[in-house]
Amino acid sequence: MADPAGRLSDPAVEARLARLDEVLAGLESTPGPALEAVRLLTEVYGEGLARVLDGADERLGARLAGDELVGHLMVLHGIHPLPLADRAARAVELLRPAVRERGGDLEWAGVEGEVARVRLDSGGSGGGCGGGCGGGSADIAAAVRDAVLAVAPELTDVEIVPGGEERGPAPAFVPLDTVRRRPVPQEAG
Repeated sequence: MADPAGRLSDPAVEARLARLDEVLAGLESTPGPALEAVRLLTEVYGEGLARVLDGADERLGARLAGDELVGHLMVLHGIHPLPLADRAARAVELLRPAVRERGGDLEWAGVEGEVARVRLDSGGSGGGCGGGCGGGSADIAAAVRDAVLAVAPELTDVEIVPGGEERGPAPAFVPLDTVRRRPVPQEAG
């Protein structure tokens, strides 16, 4: 569960976070001193983390932000050094190789208001996730939403937009026989 230095493994941290969610849910139904103690402790720990970041150089700050657990704590306390859009775009880029292995592709499309936009080309299934996505596309879309909202909980949603080639206006149709038709010479008369 813990390594020789006393550090928790990632699965051990995840188990503790899951249990913490359960305990906090119980506390919320019976507010009182315990809930206030949790809130105050969270504020103090957040301040401590902010002070660590204040003393960190750019390289250390980036390394801390890159750690999944520390990065989530930075987001929780509103002190993450990367802007929301950069964090979300990075989450999309980290998922991109797995989506490409499944024959699709992902592309960060930006943020509009409080909604992230991600292009999903599911490859061969009609592109994108607008109506009629197969189960694979729905699974990918759910994974994208989860990953983006985990690193940028300030967002309210993640919109999956159809991917593939950007389409311009349809070319004008010119019937082939119009191009081939030659004017018939008129006889003088």
